[in-house]
Amino acid sequence: MSDTMNEIIDLEIPENLHGIRLDKALAILVPELSRTRIKALILGDNVQLNDVIVTDPSQKVSQSQSITIEVPPILDANPVAQDIPLDILYEDNDVIVINKPAGMVVHPAPGNSSNTLVNALLGHCKDSLSGIGGVKRPGIVHRLDKDTSGLMVVAKNDHAHKMLSSQFADRSLSRVYYAIVWGLPSPTSGTIEGNIGRSPNNRQKMAMVAYGGRTAVTHYRVVQPFGVEASLVECTLETGRTHQIRVHMTSINHAIIGDTTYGTHRARYKDIKSVIHRQALHAKRIKFIHPTTNKLMEFESDLPEDMLQLIDYLEKYIKLTKN
Repeated sequence: MSDTMNEIIDLEIPENLHGIRLDKALAILVPELSRTRIKALILGDNVQLNDVIVTDPSQKVSQSQSITIEVPPILDANPVAQDIPLDILYEDNDVIVINKPAGMVVHPAPGNSSNTLVNALLGHCKDSLSGIGGVKRPGIVHRLDKDTSGLMVVAKNDHAHKMLSSQFADRSLSRVYYAIVWGLPSPTSGTIEGNIGRSPNNRQKMAMVAYGGRTAVTHYRVVQPFGVEASLVECTLETGRTHQIRVHMTSINHAIIGDTTYGTHRARYKDIKSVIHRQALHAKRIKFIHPTTNKLMEFESDLPEDMLQLIDYLEKYIKLTKN
Protein backbone atom coordinates (compact mmCIF):
# COMPACT_ATOMS: atom_id res chain seq x y z
CA MET A 1 0.00 0.00 0.00
CA SER A 2 1.28 3.46 -0.87
CA ASP A 3 2.19 5.85 1.93
CA THR A 4 0.16 8.65 0.37
CA MET A 5 -2.61 7.01 -1.67
CA ASN A 6 -5.69 5.22 -0.35
CA GLU A 7 -6.07 1.56 -1.27
CA ILE A 8 -9.29 0.79 -3.18
CA ILE A 9 -10.85 -2.65 -2.74
CA ASP A 10 -13.70 -3.63 -5.11
CA LEU A 11 -15.81 -6.67 -4.23
CA GLU A 12 -19.14 -8.32 -4.96
CA ILE A 13 -21.40 -10.00 -2.41
CA PRO A 14 -21.52 -13.75 -3.14
CA GLU A 15 -24.64 -15.84 -2.76
CA ASN A 16 -23.53 -17.42 0.53
CA LEU A 17 -23.30 -14.00 2.24
CA HIS A 18 -26.73 -12.75 1.17
CA GLY A 19 -28.68 -11.20 4.07
CA ILE A 20 -25.87 -10.89 6.64
CA ARG A 21 -24.53 -7.72 8.26
CA LEU A 22 -22.18 -5.54 6.25
CA ASP A 23 -19.40 -5.65 8.85
CA LYS A 24 -19.56 -9.46 9.05
CA ALA A 25 -19.52 -9.78 5.27
CA LEU A 26 -16.44 -7.59 5.03
CA ALA A 27 -14.70 -9.53 7.80
CA ILE A 28 -15.14 -12.67 5.70
CA LEU A 29 -14.30 -11.11 2.33
CA VAL A 30 -11.33 -9.04 3.53
CA PRO A 31 -9.74 -11.09 6.34
CA GLU A 32 -6.61 -8.92 6.37
CA LEU A 33 -8.70 -6.11 7.91
CA SER A 34 -9.57 -6.42 11.59
CA ARG A 35 -13.18 -6.07 12.74
CA THR A 36 -12.25 -2.84 14.52
CA ARG A 37 -10.68 -1.48 11.35
CA ILE A 38 -13.72 -2.50 9.28
CA LYS A 39 -16.10 -0.75 11.66
CA ALA A 40 -13.97 2.40 11.59
CA LEU A 41 -13.92 2.37 7.77
CA ILE A 42 -17.72 2.04 7.61
CA LEU A 43 -18.31 4.82 10.16
CA GLY A 44 -15.74 6.97 8.36
CA ASP A 45 -17.65 7.06 5.05
CA ASN A 46 -15.12 4.74 3.41
CA VAL A 47 -17.49 1.95 2.30
CA GLN A 48 -19.96 2.05 -0.59
CA LEU A 49 -22.69 -0.40 -1.57
CA ASN A 50 -23.68 -0.05 -5.24
CA ASP A 51 -21.86 3.34 -5.28
CA VAL A 52 -23.80 4.67 -2.27
CA ILE A 53 -21.92 5.41 0.97
CA VAL A 54 -23.07 3.21 3.86
CA THR A 55 -22.37 4.22 7.46
CA ASP A 56 -24.30 1.52 9.34
CA PRO A 57 -22.19 -1.60 10.10
CA SER A 58 -25.37 -3.60 10.77
CA GLN A 59 -26.94 -2.95 7.36
CA LYS A 60 -27.84 -6.19 5.57
CA VAL A 61 -26.18 -6.91 2.25
CA SER A 62 -27.65 -8.62 -0.81
CA GLN A 63 -26.24 -11.04 -3.35
CA SER A 64 -24.45 -9.38 -6.29
CA GLN A 65 -24.20 -5.97 -4.59
CA SER A 66 -20.94 -4.24 -5.44
CA ILE A 67 -18.77 -3.04 -2.57
CA THR A 68 -16.04 -0.41 -2.74
CA ILE A 69 -13.78 0.03 0.27
CA GLU A 70 -11.37 2.96 0.45
CA VAL A 71 -8.61 2.13 2.92
CA PRO A 72 -6.49 5.11 4.05
CA PRO A 73 -2.89 4.36 5.00
CA ILE A 74 -2.11 3.84 8.68
CA LEU A 75 0.50 6.08 10.20
CA ASP A 76 3.37 4.08 11.67
CA ALA A 77 4.61 6.61 14.19
CA ASN A 78 2.74 8.04 17.14
CA PRO A 79 2.40 11.83 17.21
CA VAL A 80 5.34 13.52 18.90
CA ALA A 81 5.12 16.40 21.34
CA GLN A 82 6.26 19.72 19.86
CA ASP A 83 6.74 23.11 21.45
CA ILE A 84 4.26 25.05 19.30
CA PRO A 85 2.57 28.19 20.71
CA LEU A 86 -1.18 27.88 21.29
CA ASP A 87 -3.80 30.62 21.64
CA ILE A 88 -5.53 29.29 24.79
CA LEU A 89 -8.79 30.93 25.89
CA TYR A 90 -9.47 28.59 28.81
CA GLU A 91 -7.89 25.59 30.51
CA ASP A 92 -8.52 23.45 33.58
CA ASN A 93 -7.92 19.83 34.53
CA ASP A 94 -10.61 18.55 32.16
CA VAL A 95 -10.75 20.71 29.04
CA ILE A 96 -8.76 23.19 27.03
CA VAL A 97 -10.35 25.72 24.64
CA ILE A 98 -8.05 26.99 21.92
CA ASN A 99 -8.30 29.44 19.03
CA LYS A 100 -6.85 27.52 16.08
CA PRO A 101 -5.13 29.61 13.42
CA ALA A 102 -5.83 29.07 9.73
CA GLY A 103 -3.21 26.85 8.15
CA MET A 104 -2.81 24.47 11.10
CA VAL A 105 -3.84 20.84 10.56
CA VAL A 106 -5.70 19.35 13.55
CA HIS A 107 -4.27 15.82 13.68
CA PRO A 108 -1.39 14.02 11.97
CA ALA A 109 -2.04 12.42 8.59
CA PRO A 110 0.10 11.33 5.65
CA GLY A 111 1.94 14.44 4.51
CA ASN A 112 1.28 16.23 7.82
CA SER A 113 2.97 14.18 10.52
CA SER A 114 4.25 17.20 12.48
CA ASN A 115 3.34 20.79 13.35
CA THR A 116 -0.30 19.84 13.87
CA LEU A 117 -2.62 20.85 16.70
CA VAL A 118 -2.20 17.40 18.24
CA ASN A 119 1.59 17.83 18.26
CA ALA A 120 1.15 21.21 19.94
CA LEU A 121 -1.33 19.85 22.50
CA LEU A 122 0.98 16.97 23.41
CA GLY A 123 3.77 19.50 23.91
CA HIS A 124 1.59 21.70 26.09
CA CYS A 125 -0.25 19.02 28.10
CA LYS A 126 2.62 16.50 28.16
CA ASP A 127 1.55 12.87 28.64
CA SER A 128 -1.90 13.63 30.04
CA LEU A 129 -3.47 13.47 26.56
CA SER A 130 -1.88 10.18 25.54
CA GLY A 131 -4.43 7.77 24.10
CA ILE A 132 -7.52 9.88 24.79
CA GLY A 133 -9.72 9.53 21.71
CA GLY A 134 -7.19 7.28 19.97
CA VAL A 135 -3.43 7.39 19.59
CA LYS A 136 -3.51 9.51 16.43
CA ARG A 137 -5.98 12.13 17.70
CA PRO A 138 -5.62 12.36 21.49
CA GLY A 139 -8.22 14.54 23.16
CA ILE A 140 -9.85 15.56 19.87
CA VAL A 141 -13.67 15.39 19.89
CA HIS A 142 -14.24 17.59 16.83
CA ARG A 143 -12.04 19.22 14.25
CA LEU A 144 -11.69 22.19 11.96
CA ASP A 145 -10.38 22.07 8.41
CA LYS A 146 -6.78 23.14 7.96
CA ASP A 147 -7.76 26.51 6.49
CA THR A 148 -10.66 27.19 8.87
CA SER A 149 -9.78 29.26 11.93
CA GLY A 150 -11.45 29.50 15.31
CA LEU A 151 -12.55 27.78 18.49
CA MET A 152 -12.07 24.15 19.44
CA VAL A 153 -12.59 22.38 22.75
CA VAL A 154 -10.24 19.49 23.56
CA ALA A 155 -10.61 16.85 26.29
CA LYS A 156 -7.75 16.37 28.73
CA ASN A 157 -8.90 13.06 30.21
CA ASP A 158 -11.07 10.06 29.31
CA HIS A 159 -14.10 11.25 31.30
CA ALA A 160 -14.09 14.66 29.61
CA HIS A 161 -13.65 13.03 26.21
CA LYS A 162 -16.67 10.77 26.79
CA MET A 163 -18.87 13.63 28.03
CA LEU A 164 -17.95 16.03 25.23
CA SER A 165 -18.37 13.32 22.60
CA SER A 166 -21.86 12.64 23.98
CA GLN A 167 -22.73 16.32 23.65
CA PHE A 168 -21.66 16.27 20.02
CA ALA A 169 -23.73 13.14 19.44
CA ASP A 170 -26.92 14.52 21.02
CA ARG A 171 -26.31 18.00 19.52
CA SER A 172 -26.30 19.77 22.87
CA LEU A 173 -22.91 21.28 22.09
CA SER A 174 -23.41 24.48 20.09
CA ARG A 175 -21.06 25.85 17.43
CA VAL A 176 -21.47 29.09 15.50
CA TYR A 177 -19.34 30.03 12.52
CA TYR A 178 -18.92 33.25 10.56
CA ALA A 179 -18.40 32.97 6.82
CA ILE A 180 -17.98 35.55 4.08
CA VAL A 181 -19.81 34.28 1.03
CA TRP A 182 -20.38 35.39 -2.53
CA GLY A 183 -23.72 37.10 -3.17
CA LEU A 184 -26.63 37.95 -0.89
CA PRO A 185 -28.65 34.92 0.24
CA SER A 186 -32.41 35.21 -0.25
CA PRO A 187 -34.08 34.84 2.13
CA THR A 188 -31.50 36.44 4.38
CA SER A 189 -32.01 33.73 7.00
CA GLY A 190 -33.01 30.12 6.72
CA THR A 191 -32.11 26.48 7.10
CA ILE A 192 -30.21 24.26 4.68
CA GLU A 193 -30.95 20.55 4.97
CA GLY A 194 -29.54 17.75 2.90
CA ASN A 195 -27.47 14.62 3.35
CA ILE A 196 -23.73 15.02 2.84
CA GLY A 197 -21.48 12.22 1.61
CA ARG A 198 -18.52 11.65 -0.65
CA SER A 199 -18.97 13.17 -4.08
CA PRO A 200 -19.62 10.40 -6.63
CA ASN A 201 -17.55 12.41 -9.13
CA ASN A 202 -14.58 13.21 -6.89
CA ARG A 203 -13.83 11.12 -3.80
CA GLN A 204 -11.65 13.92 -2.41
CA LYS A 205 -14.72 16.17 -2.08
CA MET A 206 -17.97 16.05 -0.14
CA ALA A 207 -21.33 16.78 -1.76
CA MET A 208 -25.08 16.91 -1.20
CA VAL A 209 -26.25 13.40 -2.09
CA ALA A 210 -29.70 12.07 -2.92
CA TYR A 211 -28.95 8.63 -1.49
CA GLY A 212 -26.75 7.59 1.40
CA GLY A 213 -24.54 10.12 3.15
CA ARG A 214 -25.41 11.51 6.56
CA THR A 215 -28.07 13.99 7.67
CA ALA A 216 -26.78 17.57 7.76
CA VAL A 217 -28.55 20.73 8.95
CA THR A 218 -27.15 24.28 8.85
CA HIS A 219 -29.01 27.40 10.03
CA TYR A 220 -27.80 30.68 8.52
CA ARG A 221 -28.48 34.39 8.74
CA VAL A 222 -26.92 37.38 7.00
CA VAL A 223 -25.02 39.56 9.49
CA GLN A 224 -23.76 42.17 7.03
CA PRO A 225 -24.44 42.45 3.30
CA PHE A 226 -21.93 44.05 0.95
CA GLY A 227 -24.45 45.20 -1.60
CA VAL A 228 -25.50 42.12 -3.50
CA GLU A 229 -21.92 41.11 -4.19
CA ALA A 230 -21.06 39.38 -0.92
CA SER A 231 -22.27 38.82 2.64
CA LEU A 232 -20.98 38.11 6.13
CA VAL A 233 -23.11 35.15 7.23
CA GLU A 234 -23.57 33.47 10.61
CA CYS A 235 -23.91 29.69 10.36
CA THR A 236 -25.10 27.57 13.28
CA LEU A 237 -24.49 23.85 13.01
CA GLU A 238 -27.17 21.41 14.07
CA THR A 239 -24.98 18.56 12.82
CA GLY A 240 -21.24 18.36 12.22
CA ARG A 241 -20.42 16.74 8.89
CA THR A 242 -17.16 17.06 7.01
CA HIS A 243 -17.06 20.38 5.11
CA GLN A 244 -20.72 20.92 6.05
CA ILE A 245 -20.89 24.73 5.85
CA ARG A 246 -18.76 24.84 2.71
CA VAL A 247 -20.95 22.28 0.94
CA HIS A 248 -24.27 23.70 2.16
CA MET A 249 -23.48 27.32 1.24
CA THR A 250 -22.28 26.21 -2.19
CA SER A 251 -25.52 24.25 -2.64
CA ILE A 252 -27.54 27.49 -2.43
CA ASN A 253 -25.12 29.27 -4.81
CA HIS A 254 -23.38 31.29 -2.10
CA ALA A 255 -19.96 29.66 -1.87
CA ILE A 256 -17.48 30.87 0.72
CA ILE A 257 -15.01 33.39 -0.65
CA GLY A 258 -11.54 31.91 -1.03
CA ASP A 259 -12.77 28.29 -1.05
CA THR A 260 -10.81 26.75 -3.91
CA THR A 261 -12.41 23.32 -3.42
CA TYR A 262 -16.10 24.21 -3.49
CA GLY A 263 -16.17 27.88 -4.47
CA THR A 264 -15.52 30.00 -7.51
CA HIS A 265 -13.35 33.07 -8.07
CA ARG A 266 -15.22 36.05 -9.46
CA ALA A 267 -13.12 37.65 -12.17
CA ARG A 268 -14.01 41.25 -11.32
CA TYR A 269 -12.42 40.86 -7.89
CA LYS A 270 -8.86 40.80 -9.16
CA ASP A 271 -7.31 41.56 -5.77
CA ILE A 272 -9.22 39.01 -3.70
CA LYS A 273 -6.36 36.48 -3.61
CA SER A 274 -4.01 39.12 -2.23
CA VAL A 275 -6.42 39.79 0.64
CA ILE A 276 -7.21 36.24 1.77
CA HIS A 277 -5.49 32.98 0.89
CA ARG A 278 -8.03 30.51 2.28
CA GLN A 279 -11.77 30.01 2.74
CA ALA A 280 -13.21 32.89 4.77
CA LEU A 281 -14.62 30.67 7.52
CA HIS A 282 -14.13 31.11 11.27
CA ALA A 283 -15.48 29.14 14.24
CA LYS A 284 -16.63 32.15 16.26
CA ARG A 285 -18.59 30.77 19.22
CA ILE A 286 -18.74 27.49 21.09
CA LYS A 287 -20.98 26.42 23.95
CA PHE A 288 -20.89 23.21 25.97
CA ILE A 289 -21.62 21.75 29.40
CA HIS A 290 -18.48 21.31 31.48
CA PRO A 291 -17.91 17.55 31.88
CA THR A 292 -17.21 17.78 35.65
CA THR A 293 -18.93 20.91 37.01
CA ASN A 294 -21.97 20.67 34.69
CA LYS A 295 -21.77 24.44 34.23
CA LEU A 296 -22.59 26.01 30.88
CA MET A 297 -19.37 27.20 29.22
CA GLU A 298 -19.48 29.78 26.42
CA PHE A 299 -16.57 31.23 24.45
CA GLU A 300 -16.29 33.69 21.58
CA SER A 301 -13.40 34.50 19.26
CA ASP A 302 -12.83 37.69 17.28
CA LEU A 303 -12.61 37.44 13.51
CA PRO A 304 -9.00 36.95 12.39
CA GLU A 305 -7.08 39.69 10.62
CA ASP A 306 -7.41 38.27 7.11
CA MET A 307 -11.22 38.14 7.35
CA LEU A 308 -11.30 41.69 8.73
CA GLN A 309 -9.16 42.79 5.80
CA LEU A 310 -11.56 41.04 3.43
CA ILE A 311 -14.52 42.87 5.00
CA ASP A 312 -12.66 46.17 4.61
CA TYR A 313 -11.89 45.33 0.98
CA LEU A 314 -15.54 44.51 0.22
CA GLU A 315 -16.80 47.67 1.95
CA LYS A 316 -14.41 49.77 -0.15
CA TYR A 317 -15.44 47.95 -3.31
CA ILE A 318 -19.13 48.65 -2.64
CA LYS A 319 -18.38 52.37 -2.06
CA LEU A 320 -16.44 52.55 -5.31
CA THR A 321 -19.24 50.93 -7.33
CA LYS A 322 -21.78 53.39 -5.86
CA ASN A 323 -19.75 56.45 -6.88
